[in-house]
Amino acid sequence: MRSRVLLFFVLGLFFVFLTPVYAQKTAGIELKPSTIEEGADPGQVLDRTISLTNLSDSEQTYYLVSKDISGVENEGTPIFADAGAEVTGFELSTWISYATESIKLAPKASVDVPIKITVPKNASPGSHFGGIFVTVQSPKLRESGAGIAYEVGSLISIRIAGDVLESARIREFSTEKLLNSSADVKFLARVENPGNVLIRPRGLLEINNMFGKRVGFLPVNDSRAGVFPGTTRPFQVTWHDEGLAFGRYQAILGLVYGETGRQSTVSATVSFWVLPIKILIPVFGILSLVILVVYLGVKLYIRRTLDQLSTSQGRRTTVKRRKDTGISRLMVVAVTLLVTTILFLVALLLLFA
Repeated sequence: MRSRVLLFFVLGLFFVFLTPVYAQKTAGIELKPSTIEEGADPGQVLDRTISLTNLSDSEQTYYLVSKDISGVENEGTPIFADAGAEVTGFELSTWISYATESIKLAPKASVDVPIKITVPKNASPGSHFGGIFVTVQSPKLRESGAGIAYEVGSLISIRIAGDVLESARIREFSTEKLLNSSADVKFLARVENPGNVLIRPRGLLEINNMFGKRVGFLPVNDSRAGVFPGTTRPFQVTWHDEGLAFGRYQAILGLVYGETGRQSTVSATVSFWVLPIKILIPVFGILSLVILVVYLGVKLYIRRTLDQLSTSQGRRTTVKRRKDTGISRLMVVAVTLLVTTILFLVALLLLFA
């Protein structure tokens, strides 16, 4: 039961890092709002209210606990700091205070719980992260080292005014494969946040074919997933085209981040190839057959011509004709192969452009 509750809780922790979600709810409790995200000045006090509802059929006592977020994993899952963990500079759990740390609720009852967020006067500029969690375990059980069965949480992001550094870098932009057999291409972009505030980079991925014609236009991070300060987060996009694709393509990634009116952009490009092997193998087979037939036809034609010449002329003339014809035969074969190959490539370009 504990592992199931914990799993549900973790899946609900993506407000800062994924799409903002609505009221958090489990089979036993509902907490509103799921996120508190706003700006503040050093020394400012924010008075807010959270709403707690007992959805169970029995009376329950709940306890409020504050935790810091120390970072995120590769896929954006928040990492919550343990007691005594190394300071990152983005903490805020000590800023949160409650009128009461325990709440007893009758079945289906609700209560508004006032909370106070007191920003220190020396708070560093930038984003600070933490959360308010509700558990059915008392502080004594937590202090004994027993696992904490968090049921639900509201995450908090406070952006402190001051010398804010908003920055983003595209550390990597690549395709899963350089050579693709179809227009089903997966892109990976790793965006780094070297600043001190949360950023939500989003933008577009444009795909152009070998003629510079745009053949694809994909949104990137429409969910407004965030990148935690000092971390790098991967974003994946897949381009799928039902039509025929062939040749070299170029993908251009453009991302925008920052507050409205102060937005910045970053971009990157990558090239890749699409060679439809299932189509090319039969085509090359037919082309090889055509070349073989042409070659044998030319060879047969030359042999018959030589036989006719040897019958109507003397031996010396025949030898001379054979030398000349031998050179002509090579030229005919070379020209035939060249012309056939050129026609084949032109046909491919016209077909897949």
